[in-house]
Amino acid sequence: MATRTPSAVTRAMTEVGESLATWRRLRELTMAEAADRAGVSVSTLQRLEHGRGGTVESLLRVTRALGALDQLTGALDPMSTDVGRLRAVEALPTRVRRRAPA
Repeated sequence: MATRTPSAVTRAMTEVGESLATWRRLRELTMAEAADRAGVSVSTLQRLEHGRGGTVESLLRVTRALGALDQLTGALDPMSTDVGRLRAVEALPTRVRRRAPA
């Protein structure tokens, strides 16, 4: 059963795609050149730039080829947030499991 993509996710995909296209233009790369450097097909790059999805690996390959991988991974670093820094002193579990209702 397929679920509908939440609007916030659709909006983020569009924004990320636009950012990828901007990074590519800043680097003065054609789609073919950027795709070749990333090791993905031009159609994969087009899908990513148009916010129509792709794999995480493809996204990371493209951001690496465009010189933006560090920004992406840095943005996801939990220690760059207040919550992450506050929780850093706690011993975080290696797994999180919900107990089955009794």
